[in-house]
Amino acid sequence: MLSLIVSVTRATAQKIQPPQRPDANTTLLLGQSLPLKGPSGQLGREYRTGALAWFDDVNRRGGIHGRKISLISLDDQYEPQKTIANTQSLLTMPTLLALFGYVGTPTTQSILPLIEKEQIPLIAPLSGASLLRDTNLSMVFNFRASYHMEIEKIVDSLVRDARQNIAVVYQNDAFGRDGLVAAEAALKRHNLEPAVISTVERNSADTTEAYRAVKAAKPNGLIIVSAYVSSAALSKRLLKDSHSIQIMNVSFVGSRALEDSLPSGQANGIGVSQVVPFPWNRWIPVVANYQKLMRVNNPNARFGFTSLEGFIAAQLMSEALERSGPNPTRDRLIQALQSISMLDVGGVTFDLNQADNQASDYVELTFFGAQQWEP
Repeated sequence: MLSLIVSVTRATAQKIQPPQRPDANTTLLLGQSLPLKGPSGQLGREYRTGALAWFDDVNRRGGIHGRKISLISLDDQYEPQKTIANTQSLLTMPTLLALFGYVGTPTTQSILPLIEKEQIPLIAPLSGASLLRDTNLSMVFNFRASYHMEIEKIVDSLVRDARQNIAVVYQNDAFGRDGLVAAEAALKRHNLEPAVISTVERNSADTTEAYRAVKAAKPNGLIIVSAYVSSAALSKRLLKDSHSIQIMNVSFVGSRALEDSLPSGQANGIGVSQVVPFPWNRWIPVVANYQKLMRVNNPNARFGFTSLEGFIAAQLMSEALERSGPNPTRDRLIQALQSISMLDVGGVTFDLNQADNQASDYVELTFFGAQQWEP
């Protein structure tokens, strides 16, 4: 059963609508499965909010070749079986042009056989996993940099700061395992090995085993490859014992969600790698436009990295739709995506081609308490 269907065709269309099949002559239909409820729901809601800020503006300006973008978003609560069911439901819609903005590695991995079989493109999933960057996948087009790029930058930073006793805690699924491989490879380049390796479970705040393992190893650096639920729970326990450990997270943790999940001030010093620019730096053109359009949709909008990622990913999506012409098909959309080369959208560059299915290599490190995170 579908948990939630949202149809977006105008700025005010963020309300839940009854299931419908948009007219292909007037709309460009996109489908999306992501967590909107449950422990990881904040990630999905923020990503979707950013994407809607851009899509709604496109629609206010008349759409693309006279057609409005219609996004159907289904809640999978970050559980692969629900993602499969949602995708199967979306694929029954004959006018579905593409899938956009799935959130998570295990969830996205679960539907790869479906999209390859149906030859429908999946654009800008919120995941940096290597498995989505396999050049044998002809239907996946990534926006963001990979987790390997993020973790390499994290390890380089820790080693530079003389933190060479580094532990790794990873989510026990495809996302976490990909991060573990990346961490081991990055450490090996510095002739290091993890001080200890432990796991946490998806959508769980039970971090007892990981806490005991890390505490016993006494590392001065910790890389957590998990969503915010587990990361916050583990960080909270470790920081009660010691503030000498430098905790680092990959971008998927969700900076806003992680900070919101910790007591006031406790997030200070925790690091997060990011794949988009700083969402409060209005000197960056894409950020200034993001802030403006977020406020158009909601005067009290809160800015953040996840919603900015959704916003920029939606720009990639609309650029491909524009290049597909007035009568787009899935094949034309794929050709359009592959034609995007060195396109600067105001501080972020898209560069795709037939040999590379990742549009951006942007990575930077941020630290809570070290920057001004609010306007």
